[in-house]
Amino acid sequence: MRKSGPPKGLISYVVLELLAEKPRYGYEILKEIEEISGGHWEPSYGSVYPILYKFEEKGWAERIEREDEPDRKYFELTDDGRDELVEKRAESAEKAKEFADVILGFYHVYVGFATDERFEVPNVENAWQFDEEFSAWIVEQMIRHHEHYFDDFDRIEETPEEFDERHGLTEE
Repeated sequence: MRKSGPPKGLISYVVLELLAEKPRYGYEILKEIEEISGGHWEPSYGSVYPILYKFEEKGWAERIEREDEPDRKYFELTDDGRDELVEKRAESAEKAKEFADVILGFYHVYVGFATDERFEVPNVENAWQFDEEFSAWIVEQMIRHHEHYFDDFDRIEETPEEFDERHGLTEE
């Protein structure tokens, strides 16, 4: 179970991957992350720029000047940055459970607002609601994304415990 927020190191990993693709500036990185997330997440300037400066300080990225855009701070990955990216890829491979916990945790809170009598969130006209229809729409979008990137969606009837056991997963 995660305490809060996205898995640690997520943004820095994504920034490394994007810099490996081509030199970029901070705002461009923010917009690319927003696009990758389907428009549902854009980290703040306050998270991306310190990462870029940290990468520069550690020698993983360097600023490059572009004559066509002299006022922008472009960053390019160095050889040391490419080595760090290999390590970050390995670290990120171990964070799938943390990702799932974040997604499921926020969804459960959403449904809790809709169904738990302790919460009295009023419905606002012409706005998102905490109710069954809006909950179903969220699930529908998840299924559509799954089918877009993988294949037809097939229900998995196993309990979490059965699923974990089948995959040889253990609690840490």
